[in-house]
Amino acid sequence: MDEIKRIEQLRKELHEHNYRYYVLNQPTIGDQEFDFMMHELQDLEARHPEMADPNSPTQRVGSDLNEEFLQVEHKYPMLSLANTYNEQDVADWYESVKKGLAGEDFEVCCEMKYDGLSISLTYVDGRLTQAVTRGDGVHGDDVTANVKTIRSIPLVLAKPSDSTDLFATPSYPKEFEIRGEILMPWAVFERLNKEREEAEEPLFANPRNAASGTLKSQKSSLVASRQLDAYLYYLLGEELPAEGHYENLEVARSWGFKISEGMKKVRTLEEIYDFINYWDKARKSLPVATDGIVLKVNSLRQQRSLGFTAKSPRWAIAYKFKAERVCTRLNEVTYQVGRTGAVTPVANMDPVQLAGTTVKRATLNNEDFIKSFDLHIGDYVYVEKGGEIIPKIVGVDIDQRPIIAQPVQFIKRCPECGTPLVRYEGEAAWYCPNDTGCPPQIKGRIEHFIARKAMNIDSLGPETIDDYYRQGLIHNIADLYDIEVPQINGDGSRTKSAQRIVNGIAASKQVPFERVVFALGIRFVGETSAKLLARHFKNIDALMSAGLEELQEIEGIGEVMAKSIITYFHDEKNLEIIRRLRDYGLQMELSTVNSQLSTKLEGQSIVISGVFAHHSRDEYKALIEQNGGKNVGSISNKTSFILAGENMGPSKLQKAEKLGIKIMSEDEFLALIHPNS
Repeated sequence: MDEIKRIEQLRKELHEHNYRYYVLNQPTIGDQEFDFMMHELQDLEARHPEMADPNSPTQRVGSDLNEEFLQVEHKYPMLSLANTYNEQDVADWYESVKKGLAGEDFEVCCEMKYDGLSISLTYVDGRLTQAVTRGDGVHGDDVTANVKTIRSIPLVLAKPSDSTDLFATPSYPKEFEIRGEILMPWAVFERLNKEREEAEEPLFANPRNAASGTLKSQKSSLVASRQLDAYLYYLLGEELPAEGHYENLEVARSWGFKISEGMKKVRTLEEIYDFINYWDKARKSLPVATDGIVLKVNSLRQQRSLGFTAKSPRWAIAYKFKAERVCTRLNEVTYQVGRTGAVTPVANMDPVQLAGTTVKRATLNNEDFIKSFDLHIGDYVYVEKGGEIIPKIVGVDIDQRPIIAQPVQFIKRCPECGTPLVRYEGEAAWYCPNDTGCPPQIKGRIEHFIARKAMNIDSLGPETIDDYYRQGLIHNIADLYDIEVPQINGDGSRTKSAQRIVNGIAASKQVPFERVVFALGIRFVGETSAKLLARHFKNIDALMSAGLEELQEIEGIGEVMAKSIITYFHDEKNLEIIRRLRDYGLQMELSTVNSQLSTKLEGQSIVISGVFAHHSRDEYKALIEQNGGKNVGSISNKTSFILAGENMGPSKLQKAEKLGIKIMSEDEFLALIHPNS
C-alpha cells in the first residue's frame, strides 16, 4: 500500500476509534495500539505536507461532549499529554526539556496516571462553583450537580481561621481551578458489573467507562449511589501559593483535596526510571485503576518557558504501562444462553492474579474466536486486562500443549433446553431458537418486557422475576397480568409491596403501542425499529399479517429482521400470548395522540442540538416524527436542518457551517409545524 492510501486509511480508522472511545465509551483497541497508529499517521503526514487536512485526527483532541449537558468554555484549555511506552522516549523528552531550558537545572514531579474521566473544578471564595469535563479541550460539559455527590470532592473549603496553624496552611486564592480524574474504585466496579451480569445487561469494559457513564447520567441520585472517587493533580489560577507544581499540590492537600500519595519530586533520569519501575508493580495494590506515570517539569516558570505544541505541553509527558499478561491453564469451556438465545462460550481457567483481582473465567465471544486460536482443553493461555478490565484470552502457548489435548468443539445443542442451535446469516453467534421454551430466554424476555423503555413496570426486578418463575407463577409475559396480591404477599407481611407490584402491572396497560411492540422481545427488533413498525402498520393485526416484501420496504428493516418478525408471528405460542395481552387491555394499535399530525417534515432528516425552553429533547423528537420527519444523530450532507437550542455543541456548529446546513431556532421550528398558533 502506498503512503498516500495509508494516510487515508489511518485517518478513517482513527476517527472511528476516537468516536468509539470518547462518544460511545466502547473502545475496540487498546491505548497502545491507538497511539502507535497516531504516531504512524503523524510521521506520514510530515513526509507528505500536500496531504494537510485540518480535520485529520492528528489536528484535534478527541471529545467526550454530551449535549444533554450545558457546555461551557474552559478558562484554560485542557490539552492532552504526549504518550510513550518505552524508556528511550522518556530519555528523549528529558533531553528536550534540558535543551529547551538551555541547560538550566530542573526538577521533575513524578505522578500516577489515573485512568478515569478528566474534570476541572472551579472554586470561588472557597466554594465549589463549577465542575466541567474535559470535552474537546476547549469546551466541556457542566456536570456540577453530579460532581457534588462525590464525597472526596470538598464543596466548601475550611476557612484559614478554622485552622489551628495558620502558617502551615496558606489561605486559598479568591478564585482558582483544580484538575483531576473522576474514578470508580475497583470494588465498586466489580460489584456493579456483577449486578449487570445477573440482569443480563452489557458489562462495563473498564472502570473508566463506568465512571464516565455514571458522571454523564441525568440523575444525580444514580451518581451518588455509584460511590465515585476523585484524585486531583493540577492547580491553576492567578495567585497560586507556590512557584512549584509539587508544592502547590501539597498545599491543596492541606485545603482538603485528595492528592495522590504516589507523587515524588526527582532530578535525574535514573530517579525517573526507579519511580516507573516501582509503580509498575506497586500499582496492582491500589484501590483505583492506573495506566501509567505522568512526568511534569516542577517549576511553573520553567513550564511557561517551555510552552506548548498544538496538542500538548512540552513540559509534561505520560509513560503508559504495558498491559499486564499472565499465563494459566484452560480447564473447560462452558456456555451461557442470553435473552435473545445467543450462546456465549466461557473459558474456565486455573485461578490467577491479574491487575489486582483473581481471574478464573474469560469470555470467548463466539465459535470463530475459538477457531482463531485453535483452542484445546488443557492449553496454557495468555490472559490480559490492560485497559479492558473484562479478562480476554490473547494467545496460546503451543509449546505447553499436552499431547492428549483435544480441540474445543462448539456445542450443537442448547445447554439449557437441548434444542439444536442455529446460526443466522451475517451473525457470528449461534442461537437457541426455542425462545418460548428455553428457561434463560423465557426469564430474559420477561425481564426485557418489564424494562423502563418497554412496559416500565419498575416495581419488578430480575430477582423477583426469577422467584416467580421458580414458583411456577409465570411462564411467559402474559402470565404477569394474572398475578394477584394473595399469590405474592408471602405470609401476609408483604401486602403493601405486593399491591404495588399488581398496580404497576395494571398501569402498564396504558403504555403506547410502539413500546408494546418493543416489549414483545422479537429477535433483532430494537427500540427504533419497533417505532418504525408500529407507525407503519398502525396496529398489531396488520403487523402480524405482513409479508417479507412489505416488511423490507420499511427503511431500516432488513431481511434478517423481517424474517425474524415473520417467524415470531408464525409461532402459535406467541400468537396465544398476544391474544391474552389484547384481552388484558394492552394497547394494540397506534394511539391517535401519537399518530402522524402532518407531513410537513416528510422526507427531511433533522438533527437536534442544544438546550430548549419550550419542550424537552424527547418531545421535539416525537414532534419531528409525528410530522413525518426523521431524527438523526449526526450531521452530514443529507441533513435537512438542525433544530438548535441554547449552547449548541461547537463541533456541530462548525460542521453545519462547513456543509451549509440550515440552523433553525426553537421558535422557528414551532412556527413551521404550528403556523397558526
